[in-house]
Amino acid sequence: MRVLLVGAGGVGSAAVAIAARRTFFETVVVADHDPVRAQRAVAGHGDRFVAAQVDASSSDAVTALCREHRITHVLNAVDPRFVMPIFNGAFAAGADYLDMAMSLSHVGTGVKLGDEQFALADTWSVAGRLALCGIGVEPGLSDVFARYAADELFSEIDEIGVRDGANLTVDGYDFAPSFSIWTTIEECLNPPVIWERDRGWFTTEPFSEPEVFHFPEGIGPVECVNVEHEEVLLIPRWVKARRVTFKYGLGDEFIEVLKTLHKLGLDAVSPVRVRGVDVSPRDVVAASLPDPATLGARMRGKTCAGTWVRGLGPDGQPREVYLYHVVDNEWSMREYGHQAVVWQTAVNPVVALELLASGAWAGVGVLGPEALPPMPFLDLLNGYGSPWAMEER
Repeated sequence: MRVLLVGAGGVGSAAVAIAARRTFFETVVVADHDPVRAQRAVAGHGDRFVAAQVDASSSDAVTALCREHRITHVLNAVDPRFVMPIFNGAFAAGADYLDMAMSLSHVGTGVKLGDEQFALADTWSVAGRLALCGIGVEPGLSDVFARYAADELFSEIDEIGVRDGANLTVDGYDFAPSFSIWTTIEECLNPPVIWERDRGWFTTEPFSEPEVFHFPEGIGPVECVNVEHEEVLLIPRWVKARRVTFKYGLGDEFIEVLKTLHKLGLDAVSPVRVRGVDVSPRDVVAASLPDPATLGARMRGKTCAGTWVRGLGPDGQPREVYLYHVVDNEWSMREYGHQAVVWQTAVNPVVALELLASGAWAGVGVLGPEALPPMPFLDLLNGYGSPWAMEER
């Protein structure tokens, strides 16, 4: 297996550190628009890792780099605005493709997350190529949990609700998101999507339906709200349920900051002209905040990603469970040198690549994680030293 990893930011760099301990691949080419950042990501991890420069907005550039290095699999670890050029570039090069966030929705047009990729599913199938989409932690591991619940734990499912919460703090900053602010703005300010069997997909207001969800392992109660996320677009395609939702524990302060950015137009991606220079307001916000990859030493606490499922168990009796994965920032920094949120996202595509290399996972077309058998993934995740767990509720 020869992998092109596009993006040497927080998640990409964490993926390198995780993959460096595994033997399933021949080469990983780590490419970024900033060659220095790519070189920094591969430094000290051995000669199986190679740094390169790439323009992720150019499918031709991605294709050329794939061909130069005889790439078999492309892992996209950059902002979702670059999904389609990388997706198309991988296809043109004859490589399989993985990402952690799907093609963007377009508010008011009916174009949902992932629609542009699913529109090309037949093309990928006919070519015998696989695009495994949404294989981070959320989407990703959360989708694997949904499939596991349907296969092993329930005879009938009323609701699958992905719930994400944390008790992380960052010393020395009043506001310092632990993940890409560009992606966070996109997710949180777009209308959230809900799926119901009798209605299909529909949207609601941002930050709607607040609920207090109790997270395990000492995190405790966190208020969660509806957020646009890929799981709601993926899970119903392969898993039977009456309702699918995604809620994120943002906190009042974070929500108010996002609302303020929106009121001021600072969430916009279209450039505005400032003193003769065209700049995207959202890019300015991102550039003004600390890089999430650099926050690990200042972070304290745990992050939890999981899937809450309720319905009828195999015995026909009511059942409610929360399948989850917790990462303690102290552990991820000590073991890998990367903060908990980016490490938790990065470990899942590396596990998926290893399953594809071994043949334990295989497929063609545009697939979500829930289209593939869950147990090989969950067993191997345990083998990476970061076990998942389940709580009966």
